[in-house]
Amino acid sequence: MHYNNLYTLLFISCIFILSCKTSQEEKPMQKAEDPAYESFTIKAGTNISHWLSQSGRRGQERATFFTQADVEYLADLGFDHLRFPVDEEQMFDEAGNKEEEAFQLLHNALGWCQKNGLRAIVDLHILRSHHFNAEDKPLWTEPAAQEKFIALWRAFSAEFEQYPNGMLAYELMNEPVADDPEDWNQLVAKAFSAIRELEPERTIVIGSNRWQSADTFDELNVPANDKNILLSFHFYEPFLLTHYQASWTNLADYEGPVHYPGSIVQEDEYASLSQEMKDMIGHRLQTYHKDTLAYMMRKPIRVAQETGLPLYCGEWGVITSAPQEDRLRWYQDMKAIFEENDIAYANWDYKSDNFGLLTNEGSRNSQLLEIVSSKK
Repeated sequence: MHYNNLYTLLFISCIFILSCKTSQEEKPMQKAEDPAYESFTIKAGTNISHWLSQSGRRGQERATFFTQADVEYLADLGFDHLRFPVDEEQMFDEAGNKEEEAFQLLHNALGWCQKNGLRAIVDLHILRSHHFNAEDKPLWTEPAAQEKFIALWRAFSAEFEQYPNGMLAYELMNEPVADDPEDWNQLVAKAFSAIRELEPERTIVIGSNRWQSADTFDELNVPANDKNILLSFHFYEPFLLTHYQASWTNLADYEGPVHYPGSIVQEDEYASLSQEMKDMIGHRLQTYHKDTLAYMMRKPIRVAQETGLPLYCGEWGVITSAPQEDRLRWYQDMKAIFEENDIAYANWDYKSDNFGLLTNEGSRNSQLLEIVSSKK
């Protein structure tokens, strides 16, 4: 979509008014530093996906998809934080008015986290001007869309500033995809500055360009002289394994084998594939093992070491359609890499039929839970 300048100015004005009203009149309590949240320090978490993001659930269906019982269950498993993806279209209508029901659900979840000693990350996942898989992304071409993005964060800050700095962090945007990495760097600088004017000590999560790839991490300009930053990357390699037959990818129709560790497709297996299958997987034929995966993370690890900032893998996982034993071996290697390199993590995701620790109906993947959770 393209933005009408007058419409966008009205949207931004509306958000500004809402921000002032929330912070001055509606704020339920002043932020109080809790001794349990001296700093935003995390280790193991999971993504609460398809709730306030990428979901058509509304009303009672949305309210019952994620509840206090889920938070208590995750805390009991040993997770210390939850990442909450939220979409602009769920949190604000097109005129910039807050969707009160959605905000109340998120406040409820943050309150449950506090009661259970968990930390939380609010992740602005999808914008009306930016979807990580969309061809048209007005965020990079229209200044008004960028102003709207910054206005959204001012509104979020007014809404959530009440929570302790050591309990809640803000993730600027999920998986930015800009043709020029400098476009993302410039937007990071603007949004970061806007939040810092309002909340000098809030932890801000910043990821790399192009789907938060580890490979592009050396192109990220990290704001200087600020210790309250969490560096974030996502990891879904090898893609042929992690997205095996995923319906939304160009691998949806691949019917051949896949393995981990070792050659992802063995030579004799490849030779027996049809030409169509060979063309489909093409350049993806490589050998992967734990050291391969660790090497692919070298750039974010190096940036974290150079800046002295903590590192976070905010998404990682293998789709359930992949061979079970191979996917479990991948998870085991990934967790070992995180522990060896002091990388915090949140797997994708808690509840879904594609990647979940639980299915949409609540059935548990016990072996995966044992690997990913921190319960001893």
